[in-house]
Amino acid sequence: MSPTALRIATRKSALALWQAEHVAGLLRAAHPGLRVELVPLSTRGDEILDKPLASVGGKGLFLKELEVAMLEGRAELAVHSLKDVPAELEPGFTLPAMLPRADAADAFVSNDHAGLATLPHGARVGTSSLRRQAQLRAMRPDLTLLDLRGNVGTRLQKLDAGHYDAIVLACAGLERLGLHDRIRARLSAPSWLPAPGQAAIAIEACADHAAILELLAVLDDAETRQAVTAERAMNHALGGSCTVPVGAWCTVTEHGLHLRGMVGDVASGRLLIAEAAGDSAEPVPLGKQVAELLFAQGAAAFLGS
Repeated sequence: MSPTALRIATRKSALALWQAEHVAGLLRAAHPGLRVELVPLSTRGDEILDKPLASVGGKGLFLKELEVAMLEGRAELAVHSLKDVPAELEPGFTLPAMLPRADAADAFVSNDHAGLATLPHGARVGTSSLRRQAQLRAMRPDLTLLDLRGNVGTRLQKLDAGHYDAIVLACAGLERLGLHDRIRARLSAPSWLPAPGQAAIAIEACADHAAILELLAVLDDAETRQAVTAERAMNHALGGSCTVPVGAWCTVTEHGLHLRGMVGDVASGRLLIAEAAGDSAEPVPLGKQVAELLFAQGAAAFLGS
């Protein structure tokens, strides 16, 4: 019997609530009469703001409490930014839907400077992402890179208070919150790679709840799933997490998939780049292929393996 009501576990940040409400609206439209409500929760990733994610357990800290809520029957699904979802889910969970991907570029945000090239020597740039730090170091080795945690609003407040000359955020997050005018420049592929899965919204649910999975599956976007599956497969093959600077960008064309991957070193700014093309029906082998090409260039030394 199909459920008549669904509860969405979500983080409490403005962006997380926007994403959850967006999914709720899509579900109500796809299933007239279905009741959908949000269950806002606080996660450890939201609470630990004085340390880089890489040092306190990684992006999985944003999922645990939401998964517990589903296991305990307090929610039927959770909504995530896919880039925050580990390459390998906890047993018993699945991602039945990935929404059409938004702008996957990173955003250069500054009140006084138009782009990376115009920043003065030694300028202070805020980001806690090792992927962003490695690419910044490669492009501008003179910059002073500083950690920056908190939700989008908090990060912008810190910039506006003068703690940084510029910060780097995700374009998709700013656009979803109606803050497009804060984007001074887009940092985009192929010269700048996003995180695997960046700008895609994912729905997570318990793998054994067939009726719920069926309701959610109608929101799945096939092209987005193909692209991000290749990116996440590459990341997984590399042993990737937020403790490793890994970037990936997969495009879907009439000829199949094209994946470009990067592993970087924050200290030196050295970037290893590899790319390959593959069949749209086989994104996982393509991801593994690009990972192997990166290993062949010496990526293991950057990955601590």
